[in-house]
Amino acid sequence: MKYDVILIGAGPGGIFAAYELMKKKSSLKVAVFEAGHALDKRSCPIDGEKIKSCIHCKSCSIMQGFGGAGAFSDGKYNITNDFGGTLYEHIGRKKALELMNYVDSINLSHGGEGTKLYSTAGTAFKKKCMQNRLHLLDASVRHLGTDINYVVLEKLYAELKDKVDFYFDTKVERIEVQDEGASYRVFFSGEAGKTISEGYADGKFCVISVGRSGSKWMESICEDLKLKTLSNRVDIGVRVELPAEIFSDITDELYEGKIVYRTQLYEDKVRTFCMNPHGIVVSENTNGIVTVNGHSFEDENKKTDNTNFALLVAKHFTAPFEDSNGYGESIARLSNMLGGGVIVQRLGDLERGRRTNQKRIDESFVRPTLKATPGDLSLVLPKRILDSIIEMLHALDKVAPGTANEDTLIYGVEVKFYNMEVVLDENLETEYRNLFCIGDGSGVTHSLSHASASGVYVADLIAER
Repeated sequence: MKYDVILIGAGPGGIFAAYELMKKKSSLKVAVFEAGHALDKRSCPIDGEKIKSCIHCKSCSIMQGFGGAGAFSDGKYNITNDFGGTLYEHIGRKKALELMNYVDSINLSHGGEGTKLYSTAGTAFKKKCMQNRLHLLDASVRHLGTDINYVVLEKLYAELKDKVDFYFDTKVERIEVQDEGASYRVFFSGEAGKTISEGYADGKFCVISVGRSGSKWMESICEDLKLKTLSNRVDIGVRVELPAEIFSDITDELYEGKIVYRTQLYEDKVRTFCMNPHGIVVSENTNGIVTVNGHSFEDENKKTDNTNFALLVAKHFTAPFEDSNGYGESIARLSNMLGGGVIVQRLGDLERGRRTNQKRIDESFVRPTLKATPGDLSLVLPKRILDSIIEMLHALDKVAPGTANEDTLIYGVEVKFYNMEVVLDENLETEYRNLFCIGDGSGVTHSLSHASASGVYVADLIAER
């Protein structure tokens, strides 16, 4: 099995790299290896009736497969350098924005036409935030919705499937450098789409794009190839669910407000993340650990009465402790131990220091969209993080009255695992020539738009070479 280019991972980085290679250099022989399922095989078994919580599938359809974790995560493309990663530090601010807008045009031409582009520019809400010690970050936001995002991915796959060799349900075990970087040998195993269960493939170029779910795998690859890395952070927090009307002034105009707050108690930064107007709360499985996330849809018939968003506190570690992901995992495992998965608690109960039970959930004015275990998050989250989250909720209450109501639901835990950042040059290339690392797996990008743009950038460079 010999290829010109081998792509590891079929998330946004890998997809847009494959797409751009086919547009710029269709003569190239390209393979994509993906540990998860093909798009049409991605289906979470949780139905709310027979199966109400995570059953720890071998491959989590929410986190892995064609489209990556972003396939079922609301389809928000934030076109900005202010958040979503540090791609601009490698390729420049102007180039990064140019590529993000290019990705947006591809999405629009593949089923995303008619979706709305929101912007924070000139909004009165920004002033209101500043008056209350909150900071609204600037961005243009293309909201596809989980449903339209799926359509876009379907059309992209239909265009690629006859031009690129896709190997789904196939895990890359290791990468071997051949002839000092003249080529790369990728060893794989699994239920490959090409009916090959195990073997290896050789490629002149190798692009690693494994996303956040590949963080542990990426650590092993860096260790094996002795790639230089920088320690990264972990984001730990909760998902908040409340009546959609409370945040309607924000979501109707901006769709998603990226709001940052510095706490008075600890001077820690807390930020909103992944806001889902009229959406649902969902559970997801990362490396065998069940955490919480949220989705929303463009289809009016799929919308709920609630809005949900994450509140996250970033933790950076220095010597002697550097395993930020391990720290986040330990907190998530504690939540799984106490609640069998995701825990939900009323804000009023949390502030009173009492556990939420099913009776209080049933009596709540906010109806949960996820079947989670009523419990006590103060037994899970470290005090510093919990104090910061509660302080942020009361700060948000000043710009969106009702946020800190007693019946506001808090789900835990939400953890965003970031790969240790791989040391890359301005080409997103490792110290080995023609071995690239892109997307969230690189630790450089943290969003759909940045990951997709990094795929286009590297594909253009490969086509030139």
